[in-house]
Amino acid sequence: MPQGVQMSETWARGLLCSRTGETAPLDEPAFLSAAGAPWLVDYELDNEKGQRLLRHIKQRPWSMWRYRELLPLVDFDQRIDLGEGGTPLVRLRPPQSCPGELRVWAKEEAGNPGGSFKARGLSVAVNRARELGAPGVELPSAGNAAIALSMFAAAAGLPARVAVPGDTPPAVLESCRRFGAETLEVDGTLVEAGAWLRSEPSGFWDLSTLREPYRLEGKKTLGFELAEQFGWSLPEWIFYPTGGGTGLVGMHKAFAELDRLGLLGKKRPRFVSVQMAGCAPIVRAFERGDESAEPWEDPQTTVWGLRVPKAIGDFLILRALRESAGEAIAVEEVEIEEVRRRLAREQGLDWGPEGTACYAALKKLGEAGRLKASDRVVLFQTGHPGNYK
Repeated sequence: MPQGVQMSETWARGLLCSRTGETAPLDEPAFLSAAGAPWLVDYELDNEKGQRLLRHIKQRPWSMWRYRELLPLVDFDQRIDLGEGGTPLVRLRPPQSCPGELRVWAKEEAGNPGGSFKARGLSVAVNRARELGAPGVELPSAGNAAIALSMFAAAAGLPARVAVPGDTPPAVLESCRRFGAETLEVDGTLVEAGAWLRSEPSGFWDLSTLREPYRLEGKKTLGFELAEQFGWSLPEWIFYPTGGGTGLVGMHKAFAELDRLGLLGKKRPRFVSVQMAGCAPIVRAFERGDESAEPWEDPQTTVWGLRVPKAIGDFLILRALRESAGEAIAVEEVEIEEVRRRLAREQGLDWGPEGTACYAALKKLGEAGRLKASDRVVLFQTGHPGNYK
């Protein structure tokens, strides 16, 4: 912990290895554990704290920082805060393949700073990097994470470096450079972009998905908000577009923490991991019953956020799917533009491709007869369509 700074309102007490349970302190930089697995922030929680949280959040702004005790910042008052989180639920009409009475909402994340849900995780990660004395920050990205990192690094006064595949939309490159990040285009996919960064060391801290503990903490606020928006209940289904899967893993963690606070019953949503047929390592592993996912060879999809051939947290994603009795669905490339047009013309929605993939997956689950008329469903619409041009 920086000298002279008092631990603020957080209930965080340390780090746990997600594979072995090994512990580590919060006041030292942490990347992967000795087992090569992600660290998870552990909190000291009980029912009394749950009731205290309920009293406090009534007085707080509608942003992800209303859950400050469940976030690991040391100096809360000095945080970088660009207004991230606090996004709405938008009611949708279900696809015709689903029961007509089905209640469907979109968690609309395009209103976050930088236009995507990546703002949540990168806000906490950059805040913690600054608190722990990082000389700079970097990551590989297919698009939205690069924008978010560049934005929060600029706000924190930290230099930033991002590596992106060479076919990344120009809007992403322009945004990163506007925020002052060194922006590097690399042949290949996210995997090659990450390998390039690690082969050209800068001394900056790597904030890649689940390679440090704090992006997950920002993403888990998706789960806190959903629980609060549903009156401390939860929907029956959550459809999540899965690249690195931080949000899905984060929500699974959030629901467990709310349970320990006495704020939820035992009922949990069934997670649906949505990927593209041209890059579906989680879907393949789930269908095979595997505990981890083999890398996807030659990924082929223009849905950039889902072109992730290997996720370091694959075992955590698969664990969350199985513990929630969930599903994994692959969507064909040709479905995206058709579904996107229908959403625009029939529901007035202009969505990014990852959110569109979730709606297409809902259609598939409806066709399979898996949904009940009484079910409540939340789809994640994760990015502003302007970021994909």
